[in-house]
Amino acid sequence: MITIPYTTALTTLFSYGLLFAFGQLRDLFRKFVEWWKDSNLHGYAPICLGLEDFYVRRLYLRIQDCFGRPIASAPDSWIDVVERYSNDNNKTLKRTTNTSKCLNLGSYNYLGFAASDEYCTPRAVESLKKFSPSTCSTRVDGGTTILHVELEECVAQFVGKPAAMVTGMGYVTNSAILPVLIGKGGLIISDSLNHNSIVNGARGSGATVRVFQHNTPSHLEEVLREQIAFGQPRTRRPWKKIIVVVEGIYSMEGELCKLPEIIQVCKKYRAYTYLDEAHSIGAVGKSGRGVCELLGVDTADVDIMMGTFTKSFGSCGGYIAASKEVIEYLKFSCPAHLYATAISPPAAQQIISSIRVILGEDGSSRGAQKLTRIRENSNFFRSELQKMGFEVLGDNDSPVMPIMLYNPAKIPAFSRECLKRNVAVVTVAFPATPLLLARARICISASHTREDLLKALEVISEVGDLVGIKYFPAEPKKQDDGRVKLE
Repeated sequence: MITIPYTTALTTLFSYGLLFAFGQLRDLFRKFVEWWKDSNLHGYAPICLGLEDFYVRRLYLRIQDCFGRPIASAPDSWIDVVERYSNDNNKTLKRTTNTSKCLNLGSYNYLGFAASDEYCTPRAVESLKKFSPSTCSTRVDGGTTILHVELEECVAQFVGKPAAMVTGMGYVTNSAILPVLIGKGGLIISDSLNHNSIVNGARGSGATVRVFQHNTPSHLEEVLREQIAFGQPRTRRPWKKIIVVVEGIYSMEGELCKLPEIIQVCKKYRAYTYLDEAHSIGAVGKSGRGVCELLGVDTADVDIMMGTFTKSFGSCGGYIAASKEVIEYLKFSCPAHLYATAISPPAAQQIISSIRVILGEDGSSRGAQKLTRIRENSNFFRSELQKMGFEVLGDNDSPVMPIMLYNPAKIPAFSRECLKRNVAVVTVAFPATPLLLARARICISASHTREDLLKALEVISEVGDLVGIKYFPAEPKKQDDGRVKLE
């Protein structure tokens, strides 16, 4: 849990208070000035209404140049960022034909497969020639190719489950699967910092949803015990089923799930475990098999395993891995399988090829080298940021490392100053995070060289001093006295 220093909390609240007050004054002034303007929608209620619209108009639009920056290259370690400008105080942004070559610290390209690869790219191109960019059909109609069948077998073997089902979009994997697995009369217990796709999937299921404190197995046990004792609301009948939903690596925190302890609690109370490995599969573990391998958990103890192909595999889509009975049920019940167009054949081939590289089935050791490099790069970068005095969230081995910004004025300042120095970073604020917990989310890749990381550290340190986000004292640098040590 993040503990905000009192001074930082007060200044952040004061900044948001000023923005809110001046925004309300501007809205009031606007009503008086524009009251005479005719509207084409007399009698209609405004489509955009409420504080969400106020936040977009008065806060987000001022700094929208820090988000959604177009790129003109593959999301490799270095990218070409398209330059934009605005003539109306950021209300609209216009692209130019110029690009800036920037060090990429924002993409989920953990193992470097998103760029051209000597093994994956030729096979993806060949599959494009043989099949097409799209199957133009759902999986249950004419959208299942031999690549889809091979991919599901490959994924099941890779994650260590009997069977798997793939979908065309990672977000939909959670939001469409959960309502099929559980419904009215069931109970979902979700980590308080789970991804929005899990939140929406849980809401859409019709099941009762309860939340436990982030990554706290003891509180999970309290919630389970209480809910089992009281049963369903009003009727007090026993729950039809209970599913506990957690993530392998939390995407906004960079923290590893306390999976062994959570599984122990779930077994004790006969609750199913649903593990989202979007950011951990392929990125952690000796052979890239995710948090189960990293933390020594038997995959048989995890009932439902979910993951995406958009991070470590350089493709798109997601998967669900479970028992054969569960997967067969999902294939005839899940809307993402029944009604959505199947994953693109070249994308499927890219995933198959990248898994083969990770496992060394391409005849080389590049996969093992990538896994070693992503681990070393992540731990080195995190350690150096902490030594500089930044507040960095997350655990070792995680390629996701948020740097806390807090104050709203520091969000655009950090992003723009880094871009000026040819380093592209991602800043994250409300509603993706709580209002007071804005941050910059750094994503490290195996494609980053040590020189890349040193340049990034130099720029981030310089900008950190300029913006004022080094909330802790920096460690003193070790000085070399020039003496030669004799063995």
